[in-house]
Amino acid sequence: MPKNVRKRTSLVRLRTLGSIENQGGKIFFKIIKCTDIGLSVGPIFFVLLIKKTARIMSMIEMYLKELEQESLTTRKMLSIVPNDKYDWQPHPKSMTIRSLATHIAELPTWITLALTTDELDFASAPYNPVMINNTNELMDLFEKSLVDGRTHLVAENEEKLSEPWTLRSGDEIFMKQTKAETVHHSLCQIIHHRAQLGVFLRLLDIPIPGSYGPSADEMGL
Repeated sequence: MPKNVRKRTSLVRLRTLGSIENQGGKIFFKIIKCTDIGLSVGPIFFVLLIKKTARIMSMIEMYLKELEQESLTTRKMLSIVPNDKYDWQPHPKSMTIRSLATHIAELPTWITLALTTDELDFASAPYNPVMINNTNELMDLFEKSLVDGRTHLVAENEEKLSEPWTLRSGDEIFMKQTKAETVHHSLCQIIHHRAQLGVFLRLLDIPIPGSYGPSADEMGL
């Protein structure tokens, strides 16, 4: 570095006048006063943007957080299924409420399937849903499934998320994706079928809870 540059640098005085920090505490701005003695000019003000180090949430932690959040609404929706409507269906091609509600209650166990197996083959392991006859049994199934899925959303399984997972029936492949995508798909399926159940209950004129804000029933509309 040339002498004049070294000398000029040594004559710069910096003083922090203040700082502004955002609510998350991840980024803040410092207002700096810079005075160059050698050039005898007035003070120069500038803003220095500094990024603070923050720990990034792991995928497992994000999935666990989402599972816990969605379970609150799912629990409310399942708990209002009437005991005398389990065989009801809105259309001959639609599932019955029993089939739909049971599927929703079992879906957290697909997180376990994703993280403890490499595939599910219906040809060798046919789907045999639990027979649910009332809402108490439905809620028990959901809570057990929730515990089962939650148990496997632990830090040790983070490295498994990039591994492949397959859904098939013999030679017919329905789905081939990573275990991370399978966990995400399971969470999406809970949300999707829960909304479907909400439509079923609405058709039965049963007030339903809101999912991401108040429902029309909760607003008194």
